[in-house]
Amino acid sequence: MNEILVIGSSNTDMVIKTEKLPAPGETILGGKFLLTPGGKGANQAVAATRLGGKVTFVMKRGNDLFGNQTVGLLMREGIDTEYVIKDNELPSGVALIIVDSKGENSIVVASGANSNLNPEDIPPEIFDCKRYPILLLQLEIPIKTVEYCISEASKCGTKIILNPAPAQTLPEDLLRCVDLITPNETEAEALTGIKIKNLESAAEAARIIQAKGVKNVIITMGEKGAYVLSGKFVGMVPGIKVKAIDTTGAGDVFNGALAVALAEGMDHKDAVLFANRAAAISVTKMGAQASAPFRNELE
Repeated sequence: MNEILVIGSSNTDMVIKTEKLPAPGETILGGKFLLTPGGKGANQAVAATRLGGKVTFVMKRGNDLFGNQTVGLLMREGIDTEYVIKDNELPSGVALIIVDSKGENSIVVASGANSNLNPEDIPPEIFDCKRYPILLLQLEIPIKTVEYCISEASKCGTKIILNPAPAQTLPEDLLRCVDLITPNETEAEALTGIKIKNLESAAEAARIIQAKGVKNVIITMGEKGAYVLSGKFVGMVPGIKVKAIDTTGAGDVFNGALAVALAEGMDHKDAVLFANRAAAISVTKMGAQASAPFRNELE
């Protein structure tokens, strides 16, 4: 089985269900409260593992209760935590999440130890394309660390999947080393200046991103599906319409599933179909990692 290396963030999510998202200065009474593991890196690692991937996860966590709980949960999922680093100065990351009755969310993150995951924390021997042919990255850790990981992994021929979230501009030197980038509509706009409204604008944004040096581009567009620009397929892969309860973590499930599908040798179109199915199942459940489906749910 091909192994997947995930380097990124881990948070503890504090989630409140509400009828509507509060306006600035407004206090509203919420409903159900959940304390659940999250963070884009950890979410993607869990999603990939549940869908059949063999995952090693690199992160930095605080020397605290949340950090201890996180490592225990990751190990129970079957994730290799050999390279998890303990930070004795900063606390583990946390996220405050509000989810309304339509499943839309508002999120604030206190990065904590995630913001202190530095290049010198990453052991150089981990960049081994024979052991880890796929590297999955996000942007909830310092950009200098993302750049270092991409540079080192690209030297040995590792396929690099970059989920450019949260949205920000990225240097073209970094993008030229990326095999596949997976922005959503907001992130694609940050990279290109193009507001994604429809298929045509998604295609235009994807061409601009590819012109910056990324080999393959997948722009995720929620329930509409995903626009793919790759060497073997160009076009829209439709999404699956479901009744959304909570969209938190759906993009992370998509990326984790995508990594598994590509590790198994699927082409980009089939890999996106697989990832769309996983993401659709995830929005019918509450929580980020809790909503990640298992392989038998897709089949």
